[in-house]
Amino acid sequence: MINFIYTPDFQLRRDAAGRLWCTDAHGQVHAGIVPVRAFPLAAAQEFISLVGSDGHELVLIERLADVPAGPRALLEEELALRDFVPEIQRLVGVSSFGTPSLWTVETDRGPTTFMLKGEEDIRRLKGSALLIAASEGVHYRIADMAALDRPSRKLLERFL
Repeated sequence: MINFIYTPDFQLRRDAAGRLWCTDAHGQVHAGIVPVRAFPLAAAQEFISLVGSDGHELVLIERLADVPAGPRALLEEELALRDFVPEIQRLVGVSSFGTPSLWTVETDRGPTTFMLKGEEDIRRLKGSALLIAASEGVHYRIADMAALDRPSRKLLERFL
């Protein structure tokens, strides 16, 4: 159950150990706060939950833009650490056109190689975006298939 929705008297700070602390609208202090996106891909800047150390939602932030700059910067830092989804910019090669196959790609975080277990691990998102689940548990995103270079699109089309 939500104790409160974000209000201007909400306060957020980081302690010396790097943990987030939240003081709610009622003056109650909560330690070990973890921000969680409700819709990390579809609406990354909306509906951010602040979850307490007990796993219960304490605060719901409808729009991150509504939070003042200081607390918003803390939340964005934490969310960036939590939501690791590299964006594929180019497909360098695939080991085979069947699955499982080893993919070599260039991402916004650098070059990497991952195993694709099956075509069902490639999921279409809004527009021409894709989400690819590697066998290691990392998810990779392609923001726009049409923006990839021609060789990358040709490789990708064999799996769609």
